[in-house]
Amino acid sequence: MSCLNSPLLASIADFDESKSPSKEQLDALREFAGIAAGASAPENLATLAFLYMCLAVSAKYGDVPSVDIVVWSELPTGAGLGSSAAYAVCLAAALLMVCGAISCPLQEGESTARWTEEELTLINSWAFRGEQVIHGNPSGVDNAVGTWARSVLRQYMWSPEIPSRKNHTIKEFPAIMNPVLDSIDAISQECQSVLETMPANPSPEHYPVLEEFFDINQHHLNVLGVGHPSLDRLCQVTASHSLHSKLTGAGGGGCGITLLPPDTSPLAVEAAKQDLCACGFECWETKIGAPGVTLHSCSSLSARVLHALAQS
Repeated sequence: MSCLNSPLLASIADFDESKSPSKEQLDALREFAGIAAGASAPENLATLAFLYMCLAVSAKYGDVPSVDIVVWSELPTGAGLGSSAAYAVCLAAALLMVCGAISCPLQEGESTARWTEEELTLINSWAFRGEQVIHGNPSGVDNAVGTWARSVLRQYMWSPEIPSRKNHTIKEFPAIMNPVLDSIDAISQECQSVLETMPANPSPEHYPVLEEFFDINQHHLNVLGVGHPSLDRLCQVTASHSLHSKLTGAGGGGCGITLLPPDTSPLAVEAAKQDLCACGFECWETKIGAPGVTLHSCSSLSARVLHALAQS
């Protein structure tokens, strides 16, 4: 700690997962890291989050031992897909584990393991602080999903490779836009009800309902002004293959998702993929939901992931 400047040293005692990062702390971290005020590149924000969380965990639980931390991700950054939350959750789990605040749950011979509910709650609380460093006032939903995760749906994720844009229509016309937001909330509630029913009753009848929710929600989001012509084109192309899509993430560009019911023909998926790639979209096939933050043994990692980590 002797290489840190005086303002940062003075603020270390106030680092705590129960307290939001202060402006003074973040300014001191920016000065220490040589990051200009207002710099918002992903690598700058990731550096600030790491420094804050490392110092905060050290102040609370004792010094973090000397470790090499390598970060690799398949999630695109800056697209509103929760890449910062995934980063913050993994970082929180790693730092808390190496300093002894949580256990190492991996037993000999196991390929993966997860922490106890109490330990996951602690991971989530620290990850939220990391999200605050990056976003200022996050909802806390993304880091909670990254920590615990939930249901599984198959989907394609598409990126038009255009920057997201902000829109102020909601503030300008609240009497018109608030009912649209209420409708979006109702869609979310109904969607949650369907998703909660699906594990116990995985009927194919659920998917037409979800597809209808996709379509209605996409129209509402366009009304709010967070759509984009490229996202409209995505929906048109997938609709020509009887698939349903909507924007996701930050909106105004960013990414879209296409729901793939279990009975979707692989030929239809491939045809849609080719048509969209021809329009300049990138594609990732993924699933909504996973076990949440998990500790992996090196032997359980794929050769592709091991290679990516080795090159980092």
